[in-house]
Amino acid sequence: MAGALNSWTAGVTLVTAADGRDDVGTTVSAFCPVSENPPLVLVSLMARSYLAELFGRAEEPVTGFAVVLLTAAQRVLSGRFAVAGRPGARLMLGDVPHRRGPVSGALVAEGGLAALECSAEQVIRAGDHLLVVARVTSVPYVSEAGAPLIRFRRRYLSSALPPNPPTARLLARPPWEPDA
Repeated sequence: MAGALNSWTAGVTLVTAADGRDDVGTTVSAFCPVSENPPLVLVSLMARSYLAELFGRAEEPVTGFAVVLLTAAQRVLSGRFAVAGRPGARLMLGDVPHRRGPVSGALVAEGGLAALECSAEQVIRAGDHLLVVARVTSVPYVSEAGAPLIRFRRRYLSSALPPNPPTARLLARPPWEPDA
């Protein structure tokens, strides 16, 4: 079954949170939009991860967090946050431009496709994962350029999209009409 599930292609995100003692983060490829109105997203975390522990604790669970949709150029950053036994997020973002989200208090790395600040509304245990359904509370930035960082069969793929896809032209002319 693992081979079949690894065949799912997904964009890679960086999820960060501040727990009062430290800033933590992890690379997550199980992220998806849920609803536009109200603006909801879903993040799936390994249940034994420190971040899942923060969201799942009975007393004073963490609710605010940030999600950065990573670009292909941020592959090294993704790898830093994917390694077990890593230092705090502030150290791993030391050479990367970042800021603290004004709503969540979480660290937000610059240079991604987009960044979201979120507030957990539901935390659901599901097998060996913890599902966090969250309301988007702020959008610190949306980039006009960049190709997504994509994961497929436990590896990063080079994006098939150009860094600045010609979306305006694609939306302006239906594909069945010839070029002028």
